[in-house]
Amino acid sequence: MIRAGLIAGYLAALLAVDTQVELHGQLVLGAVTWTVLIAAAWTLPAERRWQVGVVVCAATVAELTGSIIWGVYTYRLHNLPTFVPPAHGLVFIAGLSLSQGLRAHSRALVYVAAAIAAGWGIAGLTLLPHTDAAGAFGIPLLLVFLWRSPARAAYAGVFLVVAALELYGTAIGTWRWADQLPGLGIPDGNPPSGVASGYVWFDVMALLLAPRVAALAQRTWPERHRPVPGTSQVRVGVYGPGHEAAAE
Repeated sequence: MIRAGLIAGYLAALLAVDTQVELHGQLVLGAVTWTVLIAAAWTLPAERRWQVGVVVCAATVAELTGSIIWGVYTYRLHNLPTFVPPAHGLVFIAGLSLSQGLRAHSRALVYVAAAIAAGWGIAGLTLLPHTDAAGAFGIPLLLVFLWRSPARAAYAGVFLVVAALELYGTAIGTWRWADQLPGLGIPDGNPPSGVASGYVWFDVMALLLAPRVAALAQRTWPERHRPVPGTSQVRVGVYGPGHEAAAE
């Protein structure tokens, strides 16, 4: 819970500072955010670090597609800020930390996330000033995962973090969603209700692909044992061609 709160505080400050800087300032924010991500992931188990890496890669592809290519949303300077990819990794870590901190109340966490998602989607179709038909498409996906997935608590935690950041980021002008999906004409919210639900796909990819990526890395750079000269000990490590193993 403390980790989730610290990350949420950092991300809120990051987005606020971004509204006051230009490109060079964004580059600095990017370097700082990468540093924060590395520090936050450093103490995580190896499998979690692989998951964070998959989330960052998947989210970066989605950002380039949705913002730069398709134009579904645009950042303030009409670019992809360098702090955005590592920020996705931080969001993932914060969501997991939230779900772990509320492990004793995981069922309530899932119910709250499901109620907010469903209520937001319905409001976007009926009550909000601008119809959010595009966003509503993502709600059923999230509800299915919250209902059936063994990792439902993690999805709920990430959803709540993403929803809060989306509302905050659009309110202060860090990014803005188009009124309609370009080329399709489907009304969209700012932010759309389904955007946080869509983030579930990053988590699904992380949970499914990370073990495979880790196994591939292990096969590519297998663990080797080498004798330490003058002793009966061995060096153990995972390394590639031309790299010495770290002593243990």
